[in-house]
Amino acid sequence: MCAPVLVSYALYFFEYRPASTHYGELLPIVKVAGSGTNFSDNTILRLKDLHGKWVLLTVDSGRCDDACKNKLYFMRQVRLVQNKEKHRIERLWLINDGVAPDPELVKQYEGTFFINAKDSEILSYIENDDIQSKHIYLIDPIGNLMMKFPEKIDGTKMGQDIKRLLHVSQLEH
Repeated sequence: MCAPVLVSYALYFFEYRPASTHYGELLPIVKVAGSGTNFSDNTILRLKDLHGKWVLLTVDSGRCDDACKNKLYFMRQVRLVQNKEKHRIERLWLINDGVAPDPELVKQYEGTFFINAKDSEILSYIENDDIQSKHIYLIDPIGNLMMKFPEKIDGTKMGQDIKRLLHVSQLEH
């Protein structure tokens, strides 16, 4: 009867820590705020407008090299594999140089918010300039930057992380 208690104390005092089950790197939680101009219709998008949704976010130049296209691809695919839960996820590309993206690229990744974030305070919340364009980030439904995915993305593992988060999330969408 007291075996579970003894085992739990032993694990605690011997500092047993099971391996992490998530693929993305958890970040110190930071509330992200700010706004930028939407390239598609020239409206202002405030990050608080996306509250209630999980947001996959990338930062890159509007010129969008192969690494940028790869991130956009994985963001789209990871959202699609969530099936009936995909409506709970938004995709956000913060364009850090003010260069308008290629119209063909915009068409290919329809549904993504293409935001001119040059000189926006949003970028100050996302690591430093050298690192921020190398990762896909995740913002939770209350606006906290909470996770980043490795530079060399494994879409299957990223999708599993998102699926797990959607499953355990108790926030209404």
